[in-house]
Amino acid sequence: MLAGLYYLGHHMTTGKTLFAQVMEHVPWKTFGRIIECHNGDAGVRNLGCADVFRVMAFAQLTWRESLRDIEVCLTSNQAKLFHMGLKNVPTRSTLADALKGRL
Repeated sequence: MLAGLYYLGHHMTTGKTLFAQVMEHVPWKTFGRIIECHNGDAGVRNLGCADVFRVMAFAQLTWRESLRDIEVCLTSNQAKLFHMGLKNVPTRSTLADALKGRL
């Protein structure tokens, strides 16, 4: 079944979101080893490398154009954050600090 199809006037949502399906293909164990090897999360208090990756992948897949746009879109999808692998919506300043520190 396809997610989000209307069938006989009833809204059916079955299966995973497109984002969750894409994230299944990320080798998270390897990703975690690379983060550890390069001390990617050293000194990070709020948003780890994996979370930054998830947020930026979401932004890329949804054509977000600014940090404000990313924040607003994630806020509007708060019910799906858990399925995206995020605990909460990062604020613009947290995103800006995370991206600035990882250049």
